[in-house]
Amino acid sequence: MTTYETSAPEAEAEAEADADVVEIGAALRSRTHTWQPRPEMTPEILGMSGLEILRASLKGELPGASMMSTLGFRLTEAAEGVAVFEGDPGDHLLNPMGTVHGGFLATLLDSALGSSVMTLLPAGTAYTTVQLGVHMIRPVMADTPTLRCEGTALHVGRTTATAEARVTGTRDGKLYAHATTTCAILRMG
Repeated sequence: MTTYETSAPEAEAEAEADADVVEIGAALRSRTHTWQPRPEMTPEILGMSGLEILRASLKGELPGASMMSTLGFRLTEAAEGVAVFEGDPGDHLLNPMGTVHGGFLATLLDSALGSSVMTLLPAGTAYTTVQLGVHMIRPVMADTPTLRCEGTALHVGRTTATAEARVTGTRDGKLYAHATTTCAILRMG
């Protein structure tokens, strides 16, 4: 859960007097989020396939990755070879040029790519990204509506996996970014 707060004018005046940064006509804002920590890797969790773990997360039986709360995105679908996330841009993600930082898109893409690979992994197996190639197609602004990122596993072998993903606007259907990955497959235990 994420909440936003805007400070009162008197608090803004105090903050401006104490700060070297000048706010021009903007109220100070804060962003608070909460998350549930991931459980330890119990034998029960180690006995689940990647798809079972993602589906348990979707059902609320396992907490989602805390990164999702931090940046404002969520897992919405998981099927064999496919993982879908949706993310909400906002002014808390802006870079110095006033557009949403490319790291938001890269994280959204990396999450969908890795999770699409994860859906095809048997119990006792994990993955880690070893290569990520991202292409930004158009800028994302603070007021850009929700973005959808769909990752598709292309190959999942014994030691490596590859996948591709696309970020599109949920309202305009436009392509904002696309990416590919190579993952290392790790046998646990």
